[in-house]
Amino acid sequence: MTQVKIELLKQNKLLLGVNEDLINQIAQNIFVETFKPGDIIFHEGEPGDKVCLIAKGRVKVVKIADLSGRALMELTEGDFFGEMSLIDLRPRSASIVALTECEIVSIPAEYFDRLIHLDPQILINISKTLSERLRVTNEKLLRDFIEYEKEVTEQINRLNYLIEITKRVNSTINLDELLKIILEIAIEVTTADRGTVYLVDEATGEIWSKVLEGDELTEIRLPIGKGIAGYVAQIGETLNIKDAYQDPRFNPEIDRKTGYRTKTILCTPIKDKNGKIVGVFQLINKKDGPFTKKDEEMLNAISIHASIAIQNARMAQELVNNERLAIVGKMASSIIHDIKNPMTTIKAYAQVLRKKIGESEATQLVDEVIKQIDRLVNMTQEILDFSRGVTNIEFLKVNLGDFINGTISFLQEDFKKNKIEIEKQIEFDGEVEIDIDKMTRVVFNIAHNSRDAMPEGGKFIIKTWQEDNFFFMQFTDTGKGMPEEVKKKLFEPFVTYGKKHGTGLGLAIVKKIVTEHKGEIFVESELGKGTTITIKLPLTQQK
Repeated sequence: MTQVKIELLKQNKLLLGVNEDLINQIAQNIFVETFKPGDIIFHEGEPGDKVCLIAKGRVKVVKIADLSGRALMELTEGDFFGEMSLIDLRPRSASIVALTECEIVSIPAEYFDRLIHLDPQILINISKTLSERLRVTNEKLLRDFIEYEKEVTEQINRLNYLIEITKRVNSTINLDELLKIILEIAIEVTTADRGTVYLVDEATGEIWSKVLEGDELTEIRLPIGKGIAGYVAQIGETLNIKDAYQDPRFNPEIDRKTGYRTKTILCTPIKDKNGKIVGVFQLINKKDGPFTKKDEEMLNAISIHASIAIQNARMAQELVNNERLAIVGKMASSIIHDIKNPMTTIKAYAQVLRKKIGESEATQLVDEVIKQIDRLVNMTQEILDFSRGVTNIEFLKVNLGDFINGTISFLQEDFKKNKIEIEKQIEFDGEVEIDIDKMTRVVFNIAHNSRDAMPEGGKFIIKTWQEDNFFFMQFTDTGKGMPEEVKKKLFEPFVTYGKKHGTGLGLAIVKKIVTEHKGEIFVESELGKGTTITIKLPLTQQK
């Protein structure tokens, strides 16, 4: 044995203060082993066959029972291990794993048993080391316990907080109020400076939200896949961005307009219990640094409660609308019952009067009275059919120019009283196939909405043209226009804007009639600049 190895033995904690002659003797009875990182030097449960002295490297002591996978302790050069099973004659109580390249000096069990009787200093050294390790272990256990207690307390607080959140998100069935509450909670739990909650609109392939601009809520919409929120809505995965301006998906245009500086962004999907994406959280600028994993976990925990509340709010609104439609249907049924007999009588009198006056200028007026009586009854029936979901349509061929002129003749007097000029731009007046009464209803509903949007007067422009096998009717007014959030819901039942009267069914019926004609309807509107509604219809209806 070289002098270098003898010096290593002298410096090991096990042999400190041991007689030099005994050290020399020990040097003749040891063997040296080398281990690579990750090598198991011995396993828990094995019988003890040696005591190991660390000449070079580091090892960790691991308990199989420790499911966390953390080491009980680490030992380094000058330490020793494996003595306990030789003293108490029981199996190894832990495993030893090499953390680095290790050189281990081993003393066989039989020789170690003789050593502890030859020099009591060895037992003293073992006792000191065990005492030191016990203190270290106690301190570690105490730290672990305090950390565990802290973690459990945080989890309990988080659970209580989630219970409170559940109460808050279920405190309303009004969707606008609900989105505001959900956003407040998301900002609160992440300590973000501001944020947005988007909902997925499957019908349009967009995500939408409402933001406060001045004193008014404005609806904003983004295509799914566009921008950071649109990207998350598409892929369904969380994005935690440390520097917004380094992300190519970030659009800095809003920052430029407002002077605000976006730094960090946390964007996470809102999923229902089946994993379907129903919305997106987008939080901006955490107040005390970048967003953390705990922020992500909290938003994920909130997500399911938010999705349930959103679904409940939508179902509640649908039930309310269905109930309102049922009430409207009962009213329409009652009105039809009440007016049908007197209208039938008036119509009969008009028909008798027509026969008596013969052919004269008054004949046209009487014919118009009869036509308007039929139209009044049909309009009331139409509301009843809409509330019941009934479709009854009769297509006839008609000259589009004649149809437009006939419809305008009924609007002319009313619009003149309201200081509204009607302008025709008829580029196509050929033959088309439509349900005349229902399409007249479409024009009337649009025209009356335009009239109401121009209380001080203005211009109502009717334009027609043809493209391939389709014809277009376009209606433009110079009224007050409408905000984006109203425009997006314009054809939904019970949506009105700037009107003190009406059922809110007029444009819903328009949409239904256009759909029944296998057509499409489009809206363009800008506040203060008016509204344009364009209807695209096939020239003929395929049987």
